[in-house]
Amino acid sequence: MGYKLELLLRDVSRSQVSRRQFLQTSGALGLGATAPSLWAQTAYATPKKGGTFRAGLSDGSTTDSLDPATTASLYMIQLRYAFRTYLTEITPSNQVGPDSAQSWESSPDAKVWKFKLFRGQQFHNGKTLTASDVVASINYHRRPGSTSGAKTLLKDIADISADGVGVVVIKLSAGMADLPYLMADYHFPIMPGDGNGGIDWGSGIGAGPYKIIRFQPGIGAELTRHDRYHRPDQAYFDALHLMVLNDVNARQTALLNNEADAIVSLDLRILPLLSRNRSVAIDEVAGGSYNGMPMNCLSSPFKDPNVRLALKYALNREEIVAKIMNGHATVGNDQPVSPIMPYAAKIPQRHYDPDKAKFYLRKAGLDSLKVQLSTSDAAGASAVDMAVLFAQGASKAGIDIGVVRESADGYWSNVWLKKPFVVVNAGQRPTPDVVFSQFLEDGAAWNDTHWHNDRFQSLLLTAKSMLDQKRRSEIYAEMQAICSDDGGYLIPFFANKVSARRSNVKHTKTISSAWELDGGRAYQRWWFGD
Repeated sequence: MGYKLELLLRDVSRSQVSRRQFLQTSGALGLGATAPSLWAQTAYATPKKGGTFRAGLSDGSTTDSLDPATTASLYMIQLRYAFRTYLTEITPSNQVGPDSAQSWESSPDAKVWKFKLFRGQQFHNGKTLTASDVVASINYHRRPGSTSGAKTLLKDIADISADGVGVVVIKLSAGMADLPYLMADYHFPIMPGDGNGGIDWGSGIGAGPYKIIRFQPGIGAELTRHDRYHRPDQAYFDALHLMVLNDVNARQTALLNNEADAIVSLDLRILPLLSRNRSVAIDEVAGGSYNGMPMNCLSSPFKDPNVRLALKYALNREEIVAKIMNGHATVGNDQPVSPIMPYAAKIPQRHYDPDKAKFYLRKAGLDSLKVQLSTSDAAGASAVDMAVLFAQGASKAGIDIGVVRESADGYWSNVWLKKPFVVVNAGQRPTPDVVFSQFLEDGAAWNDTHWHNDRFQSLLLTAKSMLDQKRRSEIYAEMQAICSDDGGYLIPFFANKVSARRSNVKHTKTISSAWELDGGRAYQRWWFGD
């Protein structure tokens, strides 16, 4: 029994055995009532400091910049959470929690918010972090002429000011019930102010758990622990090495060859093989990220809602989930609120129907349709295969989709928002208001469909400040239905977050699905075990 128990405990420590499997096996070994405590002691060991954590990341480009206003790639999102701090964070349970702000409160109408900062925070250069730095950092996105992708999220801020060195006061023109969630968005890191209302983003100085030693766009970054980080119960690694490995095979090879400690975006076809490797642990959580195909509703033929519906009925979502995602996803319905998000609504699911697709083509005055769809590995490991499978299914409806494989380098700057029909991958947002405001609100910098619906826009404004949760839920349900039926998005699925790590890399029982690698916070929450 001793040897079998030793092997069992080893697999538990490597996250290769579930609690149910452990209890069943330990029962057969005669452990009895001691099994639950032994599980707890082994599965979730006390974190310890040390080592260099190497992460293999996708979606890096030579156009990457430390400017938070331009961040769009997964690599830069991960790097940003590693070296900068935010007012709030999304916790492992996908709730909002403290980061630089230890607490917050609002007026009854959600128009005035006060964020109280932790004392003693320091930037990497030794400068004390104050409320004025927060004000300057938020205003950087609000400034005249700003092209920040997050500017529209802040448009309701009427004034933001510092109340002394430790309190930030945000006054809104309309109530915003989700403001604490919004402050965790990767666009809004706290940067050192220059004393004149501006900020320093170019030096790479932050107040986060790690400080940048070397940053190479499209290649990688090296960081070392910030010893004066204000959260002493986090940041266990001595150093980080973030590597851009855009090719999924390169990432997996790096993991298997012990050249990376964790990687993102696996090839799901070989997941069973990886799962059998005792040196590897797989993390999978239901997520709200999606691979979508926005259609520019200002350009032909997508300006016709009948054409949009024809393409939606020509999309075989279930087949894509089964064949491309190998079941590691939830079927989507052409609107961006995933089932795990607050206020997710149950609206009638649209299914693949070539005859209905033909019907809507005829309503648009067409016998057939020919379009080009741009895609790239930059939009995810499955993006190209998904586009090809979509094209095959659409051909049965008389729709000829020419799949154009674009270069991963510069995809987000040269293809997305430039071409009328593309594949994108959008990370999970914490609330419907955030995702609607960023991608579907009129005038939003990242409104990649350019779709307008009067009713939708009116409901969006109403829902932002709605404190009646029942009514708010009803509003968001109607908005999801409008978007699904009339909008310019094709959303076949919401992907599970599936990543892999070396079995000596440990984390707590629950990890966030907000972004890859524990919501981008693996660098400060995870640690090396035995």
